[in-house]
Amino acid sequence: MTETASSFIAKSTIKAADLEHRRKINFNIDKYNATVPLGKQQFSDVAIARERAKNAKWRAIEHLDQYLEHFEKQITARGAKVLWAETAEQALQEVGKICKEKNCTTVVKSKSMVTEEIHLNHFLEEQGIESVETDLGEYIQQLDGEPPYHIVTPAMHKNKEDVARLFADKLGVPGGLSPEELTQVARQKLREKYVQAEIGVTGANFIVADIGGIAITENEGNARLSCAWPKTHIVIVGIEKVIPSITDLALFWPLLSTFGTGQKVTVYNSIVTGPRQPNETDGPEEMYVILLDNGRTNLLANPAVREALYCIRCGACLNACPVYKNIGGHAYETTYSGPIGSVITPHLRGMHEYKHLSYASSLCGNCTEVCAVKINLHELLLENRHEAVVKGESTLAERIAWKAWKASSLNRKMMNMGNGKMKNWVVNKVFKGWTAHRSDLDFSQQTFNQMWAERNKE
Repeated sequence: MTETASSFIAKSTIKAADLEHRRKINFNIDKYNATVPLGKQQFSDVAIARERAKNAKWRAIEHLDQYLEHFEKQITARGAKVLWAETAEQALQEVGKICKEKNCTTVVKSKSMVTEEIHLNHFLEEQGIESVETDLGEYIQQLDGEPPYHIVTPAMHKNKEDVARLFADKLGVPGGLSPEELTQVARQKLREKYVQAEIGVTGANFIVADIGGIAITENEGNARLSCAWPKTHIVIVGIEKVIPSITDLALFWPLLSTFGTGQKVTVYNSIVTGPRQPNETDGPEEMYVILLDNGRTNLLANPAVREALYCIRCGACLNACPVYKNIGGHAYETTYSGPIGSVITPHLRGMHEYKHLSYASSLCGNCTEVCAVKINLHELLLENRHEAVVKGESTLAERIAWKAWKASSLNRKMMNMGNGKMKNWVVNKVFKGWTAHRSDLDFSQQTFNQMWAERNKE
């Protein structure tokens, strides 16, 4: 835990002082902030839309077992195979078996945070299999050897000059290309991979329970190609992505696009309900759906933080968070960064190692304010802090300090002991945690009782 927290603090300190880094991400977030209000205009009442979405996710999570079983029954009836993975290791083993069976040498994959979570690319490389990211942002990050920086915008921290230099260095193209030219280079390189790949891997934005399908929303069309072109399609998706009905997509797709990018709806929206059927000309010959737990049932079993599973991964809370905007996505050293990452990571990967993330917040509540499905994120951060203490994750010094503070706060005589100078010394010199990155506190020289007595005399 100490190493993980220390690394986070070290990287955060460096990034917070990097003005060029902050300029880039604030430039991109400012563009997002200008677009989102326009997207919200499509809703007659965006607050009601968010509330209805939250209620739909509440139903889905409260009856998760039933919806997942119904999904499995529906999609397997059309020839897909559903595999259940309790851990990341089990999911990777299943992918490995499929790749071995198909004599796979090349995989194309669309943007998927859950495949980042299980480190799929690294696993495939160890097996001697080329895994190619086909989303432009993910492709840029893969070329640079970096994980995604943001849930929705993987290369948010790079500007067009950075990408041009990267392409020139890694792909041997001329330097200084325009964004349009860079996009054409990426398209040419990636289209060759679609032809070569034996397997396509995607995630899923939603698991549609009633029809037994997965819903994917995207802006580039690469997920559709990853689904349909290779002979085998593997879907890896977290179990929490369930929504009850196909009719819910009329609400969730616009919400996800508006809160994710400011669009009314993304360019390509697909529902995949199985492999190619006898009367169809397009699509894969085989389809596998790997339903991943990997710690999600820890959240499910905890009523106090269960609503974190409602998240639709729009990334709005990252764009709103003052901490994220200062330290960026990589400082968190987790798959899911920002407020939602700080809430779920301690439960997915262990409170002991990642409790520090729940303190990486100003508790301003802006994340809750912008959440597409009204998750009370800032309250869940406080709940994580509480759970960490209950589980004995706090230090002895911290426990003693808070006991002393509680005892003195509940006793007026103790609160009145000493003058402001003494209190300043205790807080600023003894308890150095506050002043390590802040200016000194300056207590009043008079107690409240003294000021009250003087006022009454007047």
